[in-house]
Amino acid sequence: MTDLLYSEEEDALRSAVRDLLADHCDAPGVIARTESDAPHDLAAWKALTDGMGLAGLLVPEAQGGQGATHREAAVVLEELGRSVAPVPYLTSAVVATEALLECGDEELLGRLASGRTIGALAVGLHTAPGAAFTAVRIEDGLLHGELTAIADAAVADVLLVPSEDGALYAVQAASVTVTPQVSLDLTRPLATVTLTGATGRRLGDAEPAVRRALRAGAGLLASEQLGLADWALTETVRYLKDRKQFNRPVGGFQALKHRLAQLWLEVVNLRAAARNAADALSGGGPAEETVLAVAVAQAYAAAVAVRAAEEALQLHGGIGMTWEHPIHLALKRAKADSIAYGTAGAHREALAELVDLRAP
Repeated sequence: MTDLLYSEEEDALRSAVRDLLADHCDAPGVIARTESDAPHDLAAWKALTDGMGLAGLLVPEAQGGQGATHREAAVVLEELGRSVAPVPYLTSAVVATEALLECGDEELLGRLASGRTIGALAVGLHTAPGAAFTAVRIEDGLLHGELTAIADAAVADVLLVPSEDGALYAVQAASVTVTPQVSLDLTRPLATVTLTGATGRRLGDAEPAVRRALRAGAGLLASEQLGLADWALTETVRYLKDRKQFNRPVGGFQALKHRLAQLWLEVVNLRAAARNAADALSGGGPAEETVLAVAVAQAYAAAVAVRAAEEALQLHGGIGMTWEHPIHLALKRAKADSIAYGTAGAHREALAELVDLRAP
């Protein structure tokens, strides 16, 4: 029977990551970055990668990584979700890394595992694991085309670009044009990538690499959404214990207790779904079970994360509406995550196909 509880090692990892993020990704600092031309916190990224080796969790030790599993990566993403950290962990250390693991490119894997090279899969952030994705054309061995909604492309050193010839190519970011797009979530900015005769190194077949990468991205995104929802609930409970109205704590009013109790149940259910998805991704079990676990987690996660952030904003009252309070960071991340790697509706449709209960 699968044990979804956190191990002692996972709890220790959580504590270490939380302490590091408290030093590097405090809310005022993150808000200030979103107002600047450089929203990514590369100092925090360096601390996570150089200091703790977290970029290589999914990479085998023989290839320069830590040889850990998706369960450990999920714990890291929970903490990154709590702080809405503006680092390219999901896009580089999970999605791009999974694509390279499928292709078996050890040289580039080692560079991503060290964190000194940041990678990004050049597939739109909205793309579900089973959905069609845009490929660029190839002429005389050079890549041409435009790809939109590429997350963290602005900070990537290398882009993994699918081509119409069915291959995945490694393209140096310096050889393409990266144009920022207006993003709701300013901590995970999107960009349009334009290739006009770019050179690329063939890594392997694009289809299986992209599918594996998007499946891992969707599955571990649920852990980020869990961390965000748990933070929103915890902060709201703390605030309502301190905030007084009619000379008593606001949290003592029964109507608010009911709202918080319902939200707590939803967060607990999300934790179970997210942990199950991470465990399925790391377990090496049947592919159908992994696909099912990821679809279940993402069919549930988006609504809970968004509702937790919305409840936090409302129950903080006027202070929750201010730019200085970090709730708006959480709400924007939750809304953006709700369409990342497929909407909840897309995952429900996939789930219906898997269990042969299609809508009429």
